[in-house]
Amino acid sequence: MTTPADHDAYIAAAPEPFRLELERLRALVAGVLPEAEEMVAYGMPGFTVDGTVVASYAAFSKQCGLYVLPEAVAGLSDEISAAGLKATKTGITFTSRRPIPDALVERLVRASREHVGR
Repeated sequence: MTTPADHDAYIAAAPEPFRLELERLRALVAGVLPEAEEMVAYGMPGFTVDGTVVASYAAFSKQCGLYVLPEAVAGLSDEISAAGLKATKTGITFTSRRPIPDALVERLVRASREHVGR
């Protein structure tokens, strides 16, 4: 995938099975972060608050990922695990068959936002 100009271009160029998931993530994050600006960095669409990337998302060949600040992942690691999802220090990966629940997305993004500027 070439570097997308914006969120719409990224989603349009993503593998078809993941487009609805990406649209869902975009809407959920935007709803939690109404003050955020949409941006694209490192080839991924994301949302910044006060110059800090609070959340971003991506699609790969077999899965999607939601990326937040490390403190958010660490603080919600039990919920991530209980949902049957895999996490790295800053990301949670999922598939269309086992999507990340809306409420968990919202909690992760809120937790990430709380650590901006700390």
